[in-house]
Amino acid sequence: MSRSAQLFGNLLCAMLFATSLRAQPTLQKLTVQLDSGWEFRQIPEAGGAETTWRPAQVPGDVHLDLLRNQLIPDPFYRDNEAKLQWIEDASWEYRTTVQATPALLDHKNIELVFEGLDAYALIYLNDKQLLFPDADPSSQTPNNMFREWRIDVKSLLHSGANQLRVVFPSPIQAAAKIAATDKWREYTHTEQKTYIRKAAYEYGWDWGPRFVTSGIWRPVMLEAWNDARISNLHIAQRDITTKVAHVVAQVEVLGSPSATEGVSGKLSLSYTQKGKKYELSQDVIVHSGINHFEFPLQIENPDLWYPAGYGAQPRYEFTTQLKIGKAVEDQASVRTGLRSVVLRRDLDQWGRSFEFLINGIPVFGKGADVIPFDSFPNRVTTAQYRRILESARDANMNMIRHWGGGYYETEEFYDLCDELGIMVWQDFMFGNDWQPGTYAFKQNVEREAEYQVKRLRDHPSIIIFCGNNETEEAFHWDDRDQLSTAARMQMWQDYLTVFSGILNRVVARLAPETPYWPSSPSSDYEETSPSFQSGDFHDWSVWHGRVPFNEYEKHSPRFMTEFGFQSFPEMATVEAFTAPEDRTSIFTPVMLAHQKNNEGNSIIHDYMLKDYSEPKDFASFLYASQVLQAEGIKIGAEHLRRDRPRTMGSIFWQLNDCWPVASWSSIDYYGRWKALQYYARRFYAPLLVSPHVEDGSFNVYVVSDKTAPTNAQLRVRIMTLEGATVSDNTQSIQIPELSSKIYVQRPLSEFVNANGTDAAKIFAVTDLIVDGKTVSSNLLYFVPKKEIHLPAAQVETELNDAGTAAWGSHVYKLRLISKVLARSVYVTFGNNDVDISDNYFDLIPNQPVEITVLSKTGMDQLKPAMKVISLVDAFAPPTAAAQTQDISTQ
Repeated sequence: MSRSAQLFGNLLCAMLFATSLRAQPTLQKLTVQLDSGWEFRQIPEAGGAETTWRPAQVPGDVHLDLLRNQLIPDPFYRDNEAKLQWIEDASWEYRTTVQATPALLDHKNIELVFEGLDAYALIYLNDKQLLFPDADPSSQTPNNMFREWRIDVKSLLHSGANQLRVVFPSPIQAAAKIAATDKWREYTHTEQKTYIRKAAYEYGWDWGPRFVTSGIWRPVMLEAWNDARISNLHIAQRDITTKVAHVVAQVEVLGSPSATEGVSGKLSLSYTQKGKKYELSQDVIVHSGINHFEFPLQIENPDLWYPAGYGAQPRYEFTTQLKIGKAVEDQASVRTGLRSVVLRRDLDQWGRSFEFLINGIPVFGKGADVIPFDSFPNRVTTAQYRRILESARDANMNMIRHWGGGYYETEEFYDLCDELGIMVWQDFMFGNDWQPGTYAFKQNVEREAEYQVKRLRDHPSIIIFCGNNETEEAFHWDDRDQLSTAARMQMWQDYLTVFSGILNRVVARLAPETPYWPSSPSSDYEETSPSFQSGDFHDWSVWHGRVPFNEYEKHSPRFMTEFGFQSFPEMATVEAFTAPEDRTSIFTPVMLAHQKNNEGNSIIHDYMLKDYSEPKDFASFLYASQVLQAEGIKIGAEHLRRDRPRTMGSIFWQLNDCWPVASWSSIDYYGRWKALQYYARRFYAPLLVSPHVEDGSFNVYVVSDKTAPTNAQLRVRIMTLEGATVSDNTQSIQIPELSSKIYVQRPLSEFVNANGTDAAKIFAVTDLIVDGKTVSSNLLYFVPKKEIHLPAAQVETELNDAGTAAWGSHVYKLRLISKVLARSVYVTFGNNDVDISDNYFDLIPNQPVEITVLSKTGMDQLKPAMKVISLVDAFAPPTAAAQTQDISTQ
């Protein structure tokens, strides 16, 4: 009988019924985690003295094990990075004892499973090397940290203690050995490091240190099973609407090699819809090898998953169970959200569109690029993931781009994105470097892609798979245009084979509902021009091109996936990696060691002098650099949002850091928000008022991401820096859904330099008011910032105790007011741990602002530590610095 005939025959007799929750069954499959008893050592060089075995942690890596054993200093402190480069040139060995019980050995199949090895590894069980047929063909050795490695070891295990050893040769030497076998390398000049599949950022980036590590970086276990195990459960979402969801539960079952004649069993599937649990079942015959079974489902009135700001994020849990006879062989569950995803690429008046439709809604992507959370992934905690991702959502972001120079993240990371409604642009892990073209490499990549797509495809947050980061562009970098014609033809053929062949094919086969894109940036090889734009875009004219921030406004990409500017982290973070003598200037050796972009500190300094004057001291430079960054990215982000629907995405570089450093991040390594993150919450607001000068006119835009029209009031004031009101007008407006539109358009000549008015002494402030509440406020100068001379701001503060939060923190209300314009007002409480509802905000003259402060610190400690500064304070001489008047009451 054919598999399809069997399927439909089984479905005819499938029973669909409501059932109560049952206790978890006893499975025939047994999983034994191998996460204890590990030791490691450095392998001595030939003729060298024997080295000491020391305790190790698995999952983990050699740098962290060295650190825990106090064999190396903190890699992030001062210039310690340079002192630890010897580690990558050494070889390392790990070992543990595996206890094989009779219950374990009684199973027909026992597999050793490594979910992640970084990266080239020789594995020995009871001193016999394990050979992996689908690994590097010359050595049959794992050489890819992004794949699961699985091998049957039943014949090698004996009752009692068994020794498992994993040897990691130097990754530098291992890569060189494989590279030497590529006959094209002498012509293509492909870097040696790319011949083993490791996270590219380990080798250093222009925001990260170089720590080329080794280790068992993901869980390792034994899986013992008998006749069959469930190797995958996937919910294919064929057709999703608000009325009905047509999905197919696809169950992949691996039959034991002994099941040559087939084994009869029963496969069931259960899920819950609106509080009612349903179950389907079918009789199956499981043959040796891979078996595929399906359960077509029709879910009426489904609860759909939406991005943040567009609806809720409900998820369904599906569970499948395989019985053979009365024994439950295995079961598996998957949790997913039901939603439709379309990448719309239609011809229009600007070229070819690039917009995501989620459940039929064209969603403007608002967010930032995400890099690895740490140079050493295994010390990233649940709290860190949640803090950063909730910070993204709280700043009105609905999308992140998971950058391709790191590693595929944990299930926990993607689960949080699902929960928070954060869409994920998922790069495959290829970052900038030109990749090898050997056939073995391509096979390795295909197996990696199959493993990762199967692992990730049920996360509703993932809305696109992208082949790489900037590798398509890299074809023209590093003098590759000077290579021979034959070499370039071979390189481009290899590139197309991987990024428009292998990866595209894997996504189309395993996750056809999810769009695939070959590279970021890319136009999918479509020819573009200033008048015909297509695909996504990285804009580095600011920073690398050193042009002014308003250059962003000259570009109208269809979807922006990178643009950015650097800043320094706040003083508390700088103090964590420096000694006092390092904090005299941004150009001290240690400050430069924590700046990985060539001339980065000089670039920040040059831009600072374009818009402002020289900050008065080190602390002021840190603060002013954050304001400089935030104001610059605000120009770009608001331009992109005003440009809707021509542009449908604003993803700035970057959200987070992997160590304490001067970088493009909006949140530093310790989770502290920079000015940019507070600004992002404003320029990514669902309703945005955005004043802008263009073509001699003062225009006020209102941008809406709402899916329904909004009635609002738009208030526009022209004020002097000292607080006088020149004009004040309010009008009622109706804002269409999903729109960007000009609501005020006035010639600049009406108030700029009119009647003797000095344009450098006035500014516009715009407020969007809905139901009596200001939902967006924005400010505009009429001359360049350099020409603005802010008056000294005397900020009055009033800090009051407002009770206790449910989790035990004190709740304080801080009221601030200034008689003159105070820009980017920054409130700090020193080293006290606080959460502040807003920061780096403007104080409009005589218009109070109240913010909430949460802290476990009492008023007696918090109040004396409070300091409030505004932008003018960073540049004024100490004798002229503004004083903060405190009228606090308890």
